[in-house]
Amino acid sequence: MHNVVQDYYGKQLQSSDDLKTTACCDASAMPEWLKPLLSQIHPEVLSRYYGCGLVCPPKLEGCRILDLGSGSGRDVYALAQLVGPEGEVVGVDMTDEQLAVAEDHRQWHSDAFGYSNVRFMKGYIEKLDELDLEPGSFDVIVSNCVVNLSPDKAAVLQGIKKLLKPGGEFYFSDVYSDRRVHDAAKNDSVLYGECLGGALYWNDFERLAIEAGFVDPRLVEDRPLEITDPALAAITENIRFYSATYRLFNIDGLESSCEDYGQAVIYRGGIEHSPHTFMLDKHHIIEAGKIFPVCGNTWMMLKNSRFAEHFEFIGNFERHFGLFEGCGSGMPFDRVSAESDASPCC
Repeated sequence: MHNVVQDYYGKQLQSSDDLKTTACCDASAMPEWLKPLLSQIHPEVLSRYYGCGLVCPPKLEGCRILDLGSGSGRDVYALAQLVGPEGEVVGVDMTDEQLAVAEDHRQWHSDAFGYSNVRFMKGYIEKLDELDLEPGSFDVIVSNCVVNLSPDKAAVLQGIKKLLKPGGEFYFSDVYSDRRVHDAAKNDSVLYGECLGGALYWNDFERLAIEAGFVDPRLVEDRPLEITDPALAAITENIRFYSATYRLFNIDGLESSCEDYGQAVIYRGGIEHSPHTFMLDKHHIIEAGKIFPVCGNTWMMLKNSRFAEHFEFIGNFERHFGLFEGCGSGMPFDRVSAESDASPCC
């Protein structure tokens, strides 16, 4: 599969216009504040972009970021502007042609930004331990429509966990399916290259994330994908594909369910581009100045991450109230006895 991907992205695709599905987002899907950053990126780098989402989480100034499957460097050069001269962005990719484009324009971007804070490395994202990367040294790791291309996704997640600082996060966009992808689609080189053949069934992804130590994956946003090529659509049959952005926090002590400890947070504001609301994930959009009840996991994600200074934290873990209501799961027991004259237990 490495050969298939290297051939597809190195030789078959010459620009995003050659793609046969809607897996890639165009600039119109970007927020307005990001568009000026993209205007500072070399046109050739932009033309060789094959991502499927937005991998620019908030509050990145001064951060050290790793981009897995960085390709021609579009996201690296966008992130480089967000972390600023005190931060660093490292891009890892396995395709020579893509790395060549990224490297060819490194000085051009340094001149445009007024500083140099990026570097690129050749390597495989499921073999991060073979690269000269210090464990526990990255604040944020990102990836844009690349994990699905890996033949060993469990190894990718395990490697990421080792490289993140405590409280760091893996913030990434990828393609998922509503069921496990059958062999005919997996083995089609175009479907695999277009990020569909290697897509994970969403529930399998969550299991892999938990096994790697990311106990509570948080979905940030998602959208359905359309296969515009009739021949490719026929191969996939009734499988539905989605582009989705998740964030996984490297925080010890998170629980497998959302537990209620009577806690709450208040967003103070102050995060750039999020003056009035802070979006942790699809189900946690926190309005500034308002008490916002949260489960223990959400409390810890905000308390033990780079976002802590922007929040007030109410409560602790001294008293437990059961499952947090509205978290998507519930107590398995009936609240009312099925038989009023049932005998008591021994």
